[in-house]
Amino acid sequence: MLPASWVMAALPSTRLDPAARRALLETAATAIEAGLGLTTAEPPTAAARSGVLGEPRASFVTLTIAAELRGCCGSIEPSRPLVLDVWHAAQASAFRDPRFPPLDATEWDSVGLEISVLTPCEPLRAGSEAELLRALVPGRDGLVLEWRGRRVTFLPKVWEQIDDPREFLHLLKRKAGWEAGFWAADLQVWRYETELIAAE
Repeated sequence: MLPASWVMAALPSTRLDPAARRALLETAATAIEAGLGLTTAEPPTAAARSGVLGEPRASFVTLTIAAELRGCCGSIEPSRPLVLDVWHAAQASAFRDPRFPPLDATEWDSVGLEISVLTPCEPLRAGSEAELLRALVPGRDGLVLEWRGRRVTFLPKVWEQIDDPREFLHLLKRKAGWEAGFWAADLQVWRYETELIAAE
């Protein structure tokens, strides 16, 4: 179960300024280059974690090559400074996403990079799948499902490929290894939004 301190956390500043967005993109790129051995840079120091970059925030980093997914990892719970979370998410997406082999240096110039900074999760009280579907806002809501220690999420960006709420929910259940029609009284549900940061 997600901690109450996470669910009830006050929403930090809603939008990142251009300097913070640029710093996060540079952090993600540097983290991957460090993993490829192209730089000896270390994770951001305390001095780099000022302002919004130092606030506890959750993030995901998505990598693509020729518009095809090449890695996507991150965190749902805001447990460390945003800039440090992005560093770790970038390295996980490049080298530890179990769906893909580790990124190779020969691929790096072809990689597209996007960062999703999550708002705190909001619990959704739904007694049935029908209630949940009525509450979902396509194109805006990211969704977290948790049941008996298994937790899965779809970022709001997934709506770009799946615009039907029922299909969105059923595919998320299947991602967790459950049947599409699965429902349980103790199923935990949360939603969140994201701010997207992409390299121009």
